Amino acid sequence: MTRDDVLDLCAALPGAAEDYPFGESVAVFKLGGRMFALIPLEGSPGSVNLKCDPALALELRARYPSVRPGYHQNKRHWNTVELDGSIEDSELRWMIHHSYELVAANLPRAIRSRFHSS
Repeated sequence: MTRDDVLDLCAALPGAAEDYPFGESVAVFKLGGRMFALIPLEGSPGSVNLKCDPALALELRARYPSVRPGYHQNKRHWNTVELDGSIEDSELRWMIHHSYELVAANLPRAIRSRFHSS
């Protein structure tokens, strides 16, 4: 997946809001005001920071050289994924959805019910 593909996927998730709290060079996607993806808009090939279950984060880092502890994030709960083509698109889509679902699951029910089915 390219950076544009990742941006499009994040923007298409129900209730996702794109924001630029760190300046115009980093797109931040939030759900209910909580971040689930950070995408630097400069550099090549690009990367995305995604929230992740701590045990799974370690497993993904061991499995994929392009998955590292989250850059400028809580290393336990965030991964940085290089968009270098080494991870199958389906796996990267799953990681993005996992991040989104983690955030959704921790939102207050009243907020979650506005845009999320679970």
